[in-house]
Amino acid sequence: MIATHNSLSENIRSASASLLNKALSTAIDLQGQMKQAHWNLRGPGFIAVHKLFDDAAALAYEQGDALAERAGALGSEATGTIQVAAKSTILAPYPLKLADAPAHIEAVCAALAAYSTQLRDASQACTQSGDISSADLFTRLLGAIDAQQWLIEAHQPLTS
Repeated sequence: MIATHNSLSENIRSASASLLNKALSTAIDLQGQMKQAHWNLRGPGFIAVHKLFDDAAALAYEQGDALAERAGALGSEATGTIQVAAKSTILAPYPLKLADAPAHIEAVCAALAAYSTQLRDASQACTQSGDISSADLFTRLLGAIDAQQWLIEAHQPLTS
């Protein structure tokens, strides 16, 4: 940790930075998974779902940037390399060889759900430690991911 005038204790800042960097790794992986789906999608409803996957990739990129900047504000280094992300992401590997929209939608929604769980848990941990600014960031990111997931899930066939 570097010296900062941030009023949180170094222990709290360090714990929050760890959560932020873990989520950063997942956001980097999520962006790649969304682009994988975007590039390989085929079938009915292509253009709408193709655009949604691109929007999800852009959202993951923006969220990664916000997570990294908050880690920096706490006096930590943002660890956002592909190598670190590959080791630290909580996402399952994206299934390759998918083409049809329903299979991609299922894989994308599973990744979004895992990331949203990570964000929710991190928000609760930061709230408990007293880092309400990091908790607020995680909560705002979670809301955007939940909204994106809802838009993508709307393209799944209805089941009862």
